[in-house]
Amino acid sequence: MAPTLAALIAFTAAATLLTVTPGLDTALVLRTAASEGPRRAAMAAAGIVIGCLCWAALVAVGLAALLAASKVGYVALRLVGAAYLIWLGYRMLRYPRRAFATGPSSAAGGAGSAFARGALTNLLNPKVGVFYVSFLPGFVPPGAAVGPFILLLGAIHAALGLVWFAFLIAATVPVGRFLRRPALVTALDRITGVVFAVFGVGLALEASRG
Repeated sequence: MAPTLAALIAFTAAATLLTVTPGLDTALVLRTAASEGPRRAAMAAAGIVIGCLCWAALVAVGLAALLAASKVGYVALRLVGAAYLIWLGYRMLRYPRRAFATGPSSAAGGAGSAFARGALTNLLNPKVGVFYVSFLPGFVPPGAAVGPFILLLGAIHAALGLVWFAFLIAATVPVGRFLRRPALVTALDRITGVVFAVFGVGLALEASRG
């Protein structure tokens, strides 16, 4: 299998797991769908996706510039990212959540405010940028242009998010009830923790060889 195709398949599998693991974005879409209706929930989902794409573009430009300026600096950043992923994995394995609260939405306004709410949820959260810096470079195959390939990965993640959010909006009540099951939340956290830790170790080994 070609390295590029293998990297895309691996990223899609990992990103799918990350997308369906309950988090802030899932909570926002479920809250909006339950309290404000599917149209505003769709706008909130679109805002979330735009926010992710903006972060992916910033990370792509920044990493491409760093690689052009200093390969040592790029490798060092990958090692820091690997350590961050291992730490996240450890935290999720050691302290998995027992609950996923969506809560009622208190925001008012139209579709535009729902879109802004979704976009700002990601754009004003630096953890999204840190995570992208840590996670995306590990899927760039040798010889690929870093910037464009990371943009492609960001687009794949955004597309997965749109599919997931559409599913959430279409089945708000049963899905929300299902995601609030303590056993499921704990299991998803632990599975994701394993993915983070394993990927972080692999990224560290690959970066150290580079």
